[in-house]
Amino acid sequence: MSTKVMAVNAGSSSLKFKLYQMPEEIVICSGIADRIGHDDGIFKISYDSKTKKKVIPLRDHRVAVKLLLDALIDLQIVQSLSEIQAIGHRVVQGGKYFSDSVLFDLATAEKIESLIPLAPLHNHAHLIGYQAFKDALPDTPAIAVFDTAFHQTMVAQDYLFPIPYRYFEKYDIRRYGAHGTSHQYLGLEAEEFLPGVEHPRVISCHIGSGASITAIKDRKCVATSMGLTPLGGIMMGTRTGDIDPSVMMYACKMTGKDVYEMYQIFNHKSGMLGVSGISNDTRDIEEATEKGDERAIITNQLFARRVADYIGQYFVRLGGADIIVFSAGIGENSGYYRQLIIDEIKDALGITYDKEKNLPLRGEKALISLPDSRVKVAIIPTDEEIMIARDCVRILKL
Repeated sequence: MSTKVMAVNAGSSSLKFKLYQMPEEIVICSGIADRIGHDDGIFKISYDSKTKKKVIPLRDHRVAVKLLLDALIDLQIVQSLSEIQAIGHRVVQGGKYFSDSVLFDLATAEKIESLIPLAPLHNHAHLIGYQAFKDALPDTPAIAVFDTAFHQTMVAQDYLFPIPYRYFEKYDIRRYGAHGTSHQYLGLEAEEFLPGVEHPRVISCHIGSGASITAIKDRKCVATSMGLTPLGGIMMGTRTGDIDPSVMMYACKMTGKDVYEMYQIFNHKSGMLGVSGISNDTRDIEEATEKGDERAIITNQLFARRVADYIGQYFVRLGGADIIVFSAGIGENSGYYRQLIIDEIKDALGITYDKEKNLPLRGEKALISLPDSRVKVAIIPTDEEIMIARDCVRILKL
């Protein structure tokens, strides 16, 4: 029997949503309430090949949720809100507490709140979104789906940091990773390209403005690049990724800035933006590269090298790889950046690929490696929302 499930991703100033018919996995509608907290908020909803958009004051998330629920009725997307039998909420940080999605109740909310220091913008916003839906639909069960849960299968030598062990014991300082829902989806989808492979080894590259790489074996996370917070791992749009820890102290000393100020710079003004001095958007940097801008060129080289280093590390960690997957904003849509990265690793890993096929592909599931390639390379558009909906169905036994 079919049921309707809402997948929700609440950000600090936005609320993204998709309503699914399950288990058929049909998208009934999708959209976003953006610029929450502003008088010129934007609400957009797409359904039946139509899109409605309005600019309206969005005081807070509760207003955004009411706007969404009213639109579902007014546009006759549902006849009654009681048709929605579950609401799945994306939660960035689940810490050590959650290795799977769970019922979003008071105890779950308290644990998520305790983890706000590890994801201050995200976890706080998730709780606001959860409460707004709970107030509007008090009898509809909610499920919390954690970005970190998929990575809880890592063993100690993959998640521990080489700092005094008591800091791990007392403060839970360890590698948690992120984008786990995406990596789990990509690992499953990659198996379509691996017929007959009994123990699939997948290196999934979720490369957007925020980016992470994960080594997956037998559908479980073995290692992942992001660390205690999303600042770790590969170079990103505005984040440093992994750097020598002493850079923090030395940069503070030389600039006179305190640790908090420098941490904000490492998070919001570094990465591709910091090195290029142009933008955190790869399209802008690619355009500048074509014009011969030296800092844009070195930015791209540095970015590709950092990604390649992690792929190489995970190739060793897995004892080889059956497939490398590119996904998310850059990975799905930029043949230029995919080529930069593949060209860094192709000789070492025995990869051959179709450059002409790769370059124009955008948002399309495709195999771009050639038949003689020792490791397959694929583009797979990610779909975190469908994983949220699936978990709602699985946990609530809908």
